[in-house]
Amino acid sequence: MHEPRLPDGFGIRIDPKVRAYSGGRVLIGGSPTRMLKLAPAAARMIGDGYLEVVDSQSAVVARRLLDSGIANPRPMSTPSPSDVTVVVPLRDNVEGIARLIRVLRGLEVVVVDDGSTVPVELPELSECSARVTLLRHERSRGPAAARNTGFRSAKTPFVAFLDSDVVPRTGWLERMLGHFSDPAVALVAPRIVALEPEGAALARYEHTRSSLDLGRKEAAVRSGSPVSYVPSAAMLVRRDVLVETGGFDESMHVAEDVDLCWRLQEAGWRLRYEPVAHVAHDHRVSFRKWFTRKMFYGTGAAPLAARHDGMVPPVAMSKWTLMSVLAAASCTRIGLLSGLATVLITVLRLRRTFADLDQPTRIATALAARGFGNGAWQLASAMWRSYWPITLLAMLVSRRVRRLAVAVAVTEGVVDWATHREPGGLGPVRHTVYKRLDDVAYGTGLWQGAIRARDLRALEPRIGN
Repeated sequence: MHEPRLPDGFGIRIDPKVRAYSGGRVLIGGSPTRMLKLAPAAARMIGDGYLEVVDSQSAVVARRLLDSGIANPRPMSTPSPSDVTVVVPLRDNVEGIARLIRVLRGLEVVVVDDGSTVPVELPELSECSARVTLLRHERSRGPAAARNTGFRSAKTPFVAFLDSDVVPRTGWLERMLGHFSDPAVALVAPRIVALEPEGAALARYEHTRSSLDLGRKEAAVRSGSPVSYVPSAAMLVRRDVLVETGGFDESMHVAEDVDLCWRLQEAGWRLRYEPVAHVAHDHRVSFRKWFTRKMFYGTGAAPLAARHDGMVPPVAMSKWTLMSVLAAASCTRIGLLSGLATVLITVLRLRRTFADLDQPTRIATALAARGFGNGAWQLASAMWRSYWPITLLAMLVSRRVRRLAVAVAVTEGVVDWATHREPGGLGPVRHTVYKRLDDVAYGTGLWQGAIRARDLRALEPRIGN
């Protein structure tokens, strides 16, 4: 696509977790962690961490900072909600659609009945200011097809997709619309929170760790990053981009939202996650439905790997990071020394990159340490998620692996609890138990999908130089 210029007045703010070195000429941060070297003039533009676009040069610098994940946007204007059509795919959930329509005040709404057992009739709308159109598929064709039918009937510049089991919170739409003042942004998604955060233990776990909740931190949506996709339960998209790309892949009945995000990314569009906007979701909180749904999500990895080669690795890191983490994980004197030596070699290699800057050793050490930490965390998570069957088999034959795996299971679970905990959530012990069950369910679906498709690419790590 054409690379559109950011408009004058558009602002960007350096992420608070980014660290600056050499007078601001080197920035380390983003998701995943990366290093950005700036020319002295570009470093001076940033000043106290905020940059406003005022000319073509500042527009180029702002775009580079946004695309690297080093900075976040501060939009300048907001399109009107009247420019949005809300599309709701529906099958049998009459109670959900009645609840949803009541909060979509003043909006254009298209409800697509995807082959409900009993054809859906709209609830009483006399007290609702939404303008609702009902379309129907005589037989179920899946949510992707229902969303496509909905957006093709829309006439507005933007389309918001909402599932029938969600309830948007006040201000959800306005907070997302501002991002479209960047002409390169095609899609924006809100944070999906629990409709009923209180309740039994599983409901409280989902309140803090739902697969749909991508966290508190604003981010660019990009494969390989912590926010690698956004769920179609709630998203806002430019309609002309949907027309251009054909919308959702109707042959996919799982992970079609991930596929759409990655196709837009591959076409050169930018995508944003805006956690200030909230949409509440009626989570599945019976154990059987919850566990089955997590397995279902896992089966989506195989079709994604077939469509987007190399973009679904359980683990992605450099060979130097992998060597140092595996050596340290051996917990032997030789292993620890080997891991330390590998890290030192990495520091020396990186130091040459920064030889023309102040404190090159400090910069190289910071970058190497972040790389090691990210690599260790990836492997710890993958042991009990994507690769849990292999971990279990290794535990049966090795006492050392058994001790390491148990330590990783507990440590990763507790750290996950500390990172994601919310008021009213579970304590660290029960959170860790549910996290392990969550990962086992997803991993089981991942293996099932890969074996069924006879395609193991979704299980292959990506190791670079």
